Amino acid sequence: MANSILQQRRGPLVRSPEDIEKAQKVPETPQTRAPAYRLAFDDKDFLCREELRPVRLQLELLKPEMILSERGIESTVVLFGGARIPEPGKEAWAAKNEIQKKNLEANARYYDEAREFARLASLYSSTTYHKEMVVCTGGGPGVMEAGSRGADDVDAPSIGLNIVLPHEQAPNEYVTPELCFNFHYFAIRKMHFLMRAKAVAVFPGGFGTMDEMFEALTLIQTKRMEPVPFLLFGKEFWNSIINFRELADQGTISPDDLDLFHFVDTAQEGWRLIADHYGLKRDLI
Repeated sequence: MANSILQQRRGPLVRSPEDIEKAQKVPETPQTRAPAYRLAFDDKDFLCREELRPVRLQLELLKPEMILSERGIESTVVLFGGARIPEPGKEAWAAKNEIQKKNLEANARYYDEAREFARLASLYSSTTYHKEMVVCTGGGPGVMEAGSRGADDVDAPSIGLNIVLPHEQAPNEYVTPELCFNFHYFAIRKMHFLMRAKAVAVFPGGFGTMDEMFEALTLIQTKRMEPVPFLLFGKEFWNSIINFRELADQGTISPDDLDLFHFVDTAQEGWRLIADHYGLKRDLI
């Protein structure tokens, strides 16, 4: 290990991994066993202190950014959607009663649409050597799994931005392991969703999906983010959940804000809008 560290050294200064290795070999004494003696950057207890929150925020921003940049990924197609939407034919594991079971299984068709949409995006991404429009999801089950799976169907990579939760959010088996990240902070995770986004596709989901959707729409509305194709899959679903027209009629949003997004029902419709927006060939459909 020491030789590999030395080979990686740049410049005349000793690198931090070398000192970590040296510190592990010092004689054990009351002084060297004391928490105060640990190297600050190798001290988990220190890094988790309340005062170090700004450093942890920065680390969560930097780690995925550095890895994605090193991979050469320049843009993404982001899929938001519910973790509880089952694959067609599979049991709705999150259902608490028969009504929820019926509704979740009826919405299972969006699993297939998300999978096909991600497949189409990944076919285009393959023509750019997976630098442009790489599929990016939350990395979990449901719609997120469908997105990762659609990319995997055509041997394309997908990004998964997972987060530590009490339930549901283990990485799905289809997300590319080298591009599967884990977050503590929702805010930094949502930044990474949008930093490279060339299109956003929102499938039926719950609070988390709506949080992601409205934050992105707010950034576009307030011109803090450039407009991108913004697709809401399932017109009937979304209009039954959110009365967008009433928001405009009440004056709490501008009528023009209704043009920030498009309702679509199929993967082909969604990809056609993206292709037309960017002047891409439609031959993938």
